[in-house]
Amino acid sequence: MKTYCFALDLQDDPALIAEYCRYHEPGTIWPEVVQRIRSGGIISEEIFLAGNRLFMILQTTDDFSLEAKRAADNQSSRMREWEELMWKYQKPLPQAKPGEKWILMEKIFEVK
Repeated sequence: MKTYCFALDLQDDPALIAEYCRYHEPGTIWPEVVQRIRSGGIISEEIFLAGNRLFMILQTTDDFSLEAKRAADNQSSRMREWEELMWKYQKPLPQAKPGEKWILMEKIFEVK
């Protein structure tokens, strides 16, 4: 199993943050989004919120490919629609490249 951690900011607006959270509640998130998350080797996905900063943790199969996941999501009109909607709430981190949302975090510590 592989683990990926990502970071992204939300607009610093309590009303927009609350609306973003509502979009991610069970029964509210679009079923096509959940289906896309579950396909292609993602075992679990969790998003955590601290202020206006988001952290996403993916647990994947060993053969999971971020590039393949991105390509498959780009092929889905519904996923493109979801990502466009989410841009209303999200803002890239200062170090993000143009058009980049979630920034892959580097693991610097682990205790086993």
